[in-house]
Amino acid sequence: MNNLDLSVSSFLKDGFNLKKHLINFLQINNDQLDKRLLNGVDDLAALHPGAFTKSDAGDFYEEKVGDAHLIDLASWHLNSSNYIADTLRLQQKFAYGNVLDFGGGIGTHALAASFLPAVEHVWFVDLNPQNRSFVEQRANQLGIKDQISVHRDLESISNVIFDSVICLDVLEHLPDPSKQLEIFLEKLSPKGIALLNWYFYKGENEEYPFHFDDPNMIEKFFYTLQFKYIEIFHPFLITTRAYRPLKK
Repeated sequence: MNNLDLSVSSFLKDGFNLKKHLINFLQINNDQLDKRLLNGVDDLAALHPGAFTKSDAGDFYEEKVGDAHLIDLASWHLNSSNYIADTLRLQQKFAYGNVLDFGGGIGTHALAASFLPAVEHVWFVDLNPQNRSFVEQRANQLGIKDQISVHRDLESISNVIFDSVICLDVLEHLPDPSKQLEIFLEKLSPKGIALLNWYFYKGENEEYPFHFDDPNMIEKFFYTLQFKYIEIFHPFLITTRAYRPLKK
């Protein structure tokens, strides 16, 4: 596609044609989509079982949420586009080589990364089969299907070493986020970069029931982060941080 534009300004315009992609994928009309986007957060919350155990989390995102997670993420990216845009600017500053978008959701960062001249290839990983199918369709419609590989888990691409890891709004959904940091460490190249954020908080009134907030888990996470990674300064006033591995 000769006139393809996956720049930050293009994202701010329409989320990389997000609504049209959703209409095509879900086979609904614009009014139906707007209604679902309006109720996206409530519809997803209604599916929550009330409390997660460590063994429940993966099954919930892979088997139970269906396309509700897709809608919730789309609503958030459209309504919080200025914040998302800054994370894209951060990615633009650091991402290069082989890029892993871990828990990539609706594919915003994977699509944008594929457009960066320093990026060779993007691996998109997400447990949710609806998310994976949607991102595959988006990449195909945008004419960049050869630049993005879509996978369920890291085990299926165990031989790939990444120069950049993008993991945004994912770690708080994992029962053992410190273990994930260790896995990223093994998968990063010696001069690799990891862009990470987290929010280990359920909210004053359980607004975020999907998040893990165990104090011991959080302490272990920060211990691992501080002893295995070094933070790299960036000028953006956002929660996402940039890290390089210390072990390499």
